[in-house]
Amino acid sequence: MAQHLSYERSRVRQFQIACLLHDLGRAGLERQLFGKIWSWARSRNIPTRPAEWRLAYPDSSYGKETEAFVKTYRDALAEQGFPLTRWTYEHIEMRLGFARRHRRQLTRITPLMKSLDIRWLPWMEKVTLYYYYPEKLERSPDWVKELGEILVACEQLEAYSNRRRGADYYVRSQESFHEAFCYLDSLQRQGRLRTRVVNAVRQLTASGNFDALLKAARGGTLSRSEQQFLRSLQ
Repeated sequence: MAQHLSYERSRVRQFQIACLLHDLGRAGLERQLFGKIWSWARSRNIPTRPAEWRLAYPDSSYGKETEAFVKTYRDALAEQGFPLTRWTYEHIEMRLGFARRHRRQLTRITPLMKSLDIRWLPWMEKVTLYYYYPEKLERSPDWVKELGEILVACEQLEAYSNRRRGADYYVRSQESFHEAFCYLDSLQRQGRLRTRVVNAVRQLTASGNFDALLKAARGGTLSRSEQQFLRSLQ
């Protein structure tokens, strides 16, 4: 998609590396445990992202949202069958402490990256953090922000379409491409995604560029009605 939006090849390559490594903050994730914790939180309107948490709990220190969550909901989690083990704590940190966990995991693989001659540039970290920490890109060049938006748009399209993740990661009974694009539209209204990025997702989806990815997300098949919906996007 970055190539579709006319980014130069060398930058696209670095962006691809950032995309491949952006989920390091959730390394080791146990899908069912993660899904149960955060579905429970959503059902009670408990914030699930750092910025949302700080709005609801303004006394929380920046970067300490995980600790604040644990302090506030430790007993409630235990009542739901989630005693605060180290593993449970890490699954909370995978959302509310994503930045620091991502940095720890990145540090662990830095020697391997160097041995493979893979460069990790400062802007790449900002791109990977955009979904949870949009404020970290406020002073970044516009192209860094746009790459962050591209990553978020593509990831959310896949996440809303993935049958396996829906069942045990989000505890979702079914997937809907319509809902996926409604969510992207909501991010656009919030100012999280620019029109150019959302339009590019629609155009590439309508032209079939994402069919293989979306088929894989759905377990290998797309119904005729789903294909018709995807072709109708512009």
